[in-house]
Amino acid sequence: MTEMQSSDPTFPNGKGEAETPAPPGQILTGKQEHYLKRELIARQVRDEISELNSPTALQRFGAPFRSEFGEVAPVDSELPILRYIFVHHVRNFPFLDKAREKEFWQDKLQVFLESFANKHVSSSEDRLEETKRRKLARKCEKLVELMMVSGVPTASGYEERIQFSEMEVVERGAQDSGLLVNIPEGNAINGWDVNVAAVRTTSVKRTVRYHSHAEFIIRVSRNGKDEHHVGRRYGEFVKLQKRLSTEMPGKHLPPLPRKNKTSSTSWWGSTADDDASSLSSLSTQDTSAIDDRLSVPSSSKSLRRSTSKSSMRSTRSPRASTSDVSRETVLYREEQRLSLRAFLRTVLQNKRIAESKAMEEFLTARPVKLNEEELVDVQRRKDMDAVRIEEQKRFYEIARQRAAELDVYMERFRRDIVESNGLTKLFAEIREKPSIPDLSPQYQKFAEWLRIEVAATLYHLFLAEDNSPELFAQAKRIHGLVPYTLMKNVIRIANPAAVMSGVLDLFMAQPFGSRSLLQRIFSLTLNEGIKDFQRSIDTLAAKVEDTILTQKLKSFAEAEEEVKNEIRAEAVADDVDIIVAILRSELISPELTPEQIGKVFNGYVAWNHAVENVDIEMQQGAQWFAHMKQLLKLYTRQRDKAMMLSIVEEPVTLQLFRDLFTIFYEPLVRVYKSANVYSSITDFAQFADDAIGVIESAQRQDTSADPNQTVQAFIDLCARHEANFYKFIHEVHQHDNGLFQKLMAWIEEILDFLRNGPAGGKMDINALFQGAAGAGQINKDLALTEINQLIKWQEDRKRWHLNKTRQKMAAEGTSGDAIPGVTTFKGSDFGLDEADLEDLTISDEASDASDEDSMDEDKDDPIAVERRRRIKKQDQLRRTAGEPAKPEVTEILKLADPFNIMLRHVLAD
Repeated sequence: MTEMQSSDPTFPNGKGEAETPAPPGQILTGKQEHYLKRELIARQVRDEISELNSPTALQRFGAPFRSEFGEVAPVDSELPILRYIFVHHVRNFPFLDKAREKEFWQDKLQVFLESFANKHVSSSEDRLEETKRRKLARKCEKLVELMMVSGVPTASGYEERIQFSEMEVVERGAQDSGLLVNIPEGNAINGWDVNVAAVRTTSVKRTVRYHSHAEFIIRVSRNGKDEHHVGRRYGEFVKLQKRLSTEMPGKHLPPLPRKNKTSSTSWWGSTADDDASSLSSLSTQDTSAIDDRLSVPSSSKSLRRSTSKSSMRSTRSPRASTSDVSRETVLYREEQRLSLRAFLRTVLQNKRIAESKAMEEFLTARPVKLNEEELVDVQRRKDMDAVRIEEQKRFYEIARQRAAELDVYMERFRRDIVESNGLTKLFAEIREKPSIPDLSPQYQKFAEWLRIEVAATLYHLFLAEDNSPELFAQAKRIHGLVPYTLMKNVIRIANPAAVMSGVLDLFMAQPFGSRSLLQRIFSLTLNEGIKDFQRSIDTLAAKVEDTILTQKLKSFAEAEEEVKNEIRAEAVADDVDIIVAILRSELISPELTPEQIGKVFNGYVAWNHAVENVDIEMQQGAQWFAHMKQLLKLYTRQRDKAMMLSIVEEPVTLQLFRDLFTIFYEPLVRVYKSANVYSSITDFAQFADDAIGVIESAQRQDTSADPNQTVQAFIDLCARHEANFYKFIHEVHQHDNGLFQKLMAWIEEILDFLRNGPAGGKMDINALFQGAAGAGQINKDLALTEINQLIKWQEDRKRWHLNKTRQKMAAEGTSGDAIPGVTTFKGSDFGLDEADLEDLTISDEASDASDEDSMDEDKDDPIAVERRRRIKKQDQLRRTAGEPAKPEVTEILKLADPFNIMLRHVLAD
């Protein structure tokens, strides 16, 4: 043992220390033990989730599902991990615990899932895109892996993860979070450093009269080049959005802010001359409104009006000067400036948009040179940005300090929640105590802390950001449109359970055994989709001009899954496109003539050449092959629609839908009716009215106002309405018929598994390894080498992710926390190791790197689509450049069978 340990390589644990040696009597160290367990669990989870695609998976699952092979004991289940999660955390969910084994689980859900699996709906590879099912399966795989790795402990008790002391990102204080995105300059996004720096007026002659318009001056710097300025009217922002939609159809674009002519008022400690200069940006605003706000004498008013009229003949606003102007300065169209800046910086976050021709022309075409008064306006607004950022910092600092004063109480509250049945105790207190003052002291302090957090969030949403004015205007409009009184009376009088029961009967009734109304609606929609696909197919088939080739593609889309898998394997083995593999395959009739095979290969060569090189000469052959690829996708989607139609028309689908609706809806309706929820609608309306008043008051305050007053105003807002909010929660819990108590018990059961593991015991990884090595099932030295390689890979991967995260944060000027306050809970409080959570984050970022907004690629040029797909793949490779490659392991995989046997016994309680 001693010789073996001394010969083993040691790896740094992230702190410059040697790895902890194996405990006496054991072969594996705590770190080796953990990462061997993790690798075997990860592979088992992946296999089990993949196995769910099999139509017979549930028959090998075990109770409550039926099996043709007889009763499947827990220790014999081929899906032990999923079976454990289902039995302990799905089947006993408070809504589903009343579902009957035969009537619901076997006769409806199992029949439906097996029917769906038998339809073999297309995969991501078939459709050349990420399907939602693939993304969901990937997320579920990582979450189940995290749950099992954290929840199933090892018997030795020495299990150890990789820890990095430098993993803690340098703290800058919560008040710095999210503020740097509002700085006037130095915030490059995908190569563009832009700021809507000022607002001027332009005059355009229409027939006889001149019409003035606001023009937004955009300061632009790109890739370190000299900056320049461009002038853009609001209508040009509208044209930009339309052009981006045309260039990138299907790309999700943020909404353009509504036109907003509101100006902002500020106080400046400057001279009268400076104040006069600051009015240059206001010269075409409604002069009477400006004069009222600035209190200009009547003589000055008449002078200003005549000057304003004469300015209509110039393209730039003239200098307005008066010695009687106060220190109050009105910044013309300031809120619109901020919202347009937020819009620009949001769309530039997308790399494709930032590199688009429309964006480049918008930010570079027709540069302008600023005159003296416009430069003064730029500086005024830059100073206003600085004051705004400083005010936000002071607000967050004050809010953070107030929240920090509650740290002692919050730590006690955290311990209460983390301890056994903490959540159950919390909600029991809420159910028993009718008001906040009646709560226990630690819960009262939690309510106080929550009050500060909600106040800070409201401030952040509606005041602190560039797009806050737009968001506030939208919220205000929606609030004004909602008929709260009518809603309250309708809900108060109507019986939702009876209404929904009648609606269900209307849509699901099957008179004389015919199809229900709901089935007819689904069928009509799906049939329409099938017809749309057929029209597109007919158009493309006419361009291909070969019925034998198109028929062969259709035959592949409708072939058995085994045939499809064999052809896919041939395409991968020969490194050819799936179209080539299909058309040359003898598994699908009819066979092609040598001339047709030659045409297919020539088209494939032209396709690859045209994608890699924009070559007009080979465009025709490439387009022909592109039509073939589109045809395969359309045939596949058409078949999917047909399969979904057949599922909808099956009687069990309708019955399952009714049962699920009844299971989840009826208990909530009982709670909602007995708790008099309708009275809370009025409470919410009053809160919205009050919040609008507080936000508008804060907007009117000048920049010299005490941030303490702003903080207190938002905290007082929450304090005025927290009693009504608590009353709503109390009423719901008081009349829940034990529903929420069951829900808390369900959550506590999950937390108990994460903290203490399954009741079946722990996994003795050392005994497993030692037994396999002693029996000659594995080569001990080779297996240890592979485990150490996995550990080294995890260390390198964490270090790579850390450096990448720091670089990204440095580039974006952001820190970790979004809102002020204190971090109350950690993953370890709930049995989740922080290192395991970090690994999940790395895996999620790696899998999400390739996700982009969906595009309507069927309407795009196929060659351009393929070119974009390959560029996207290259972008993903660049994003993951330097990421350590996972080592190939073979020896430790020989432990999979004995490991799974041990895992079944641990989980079979």
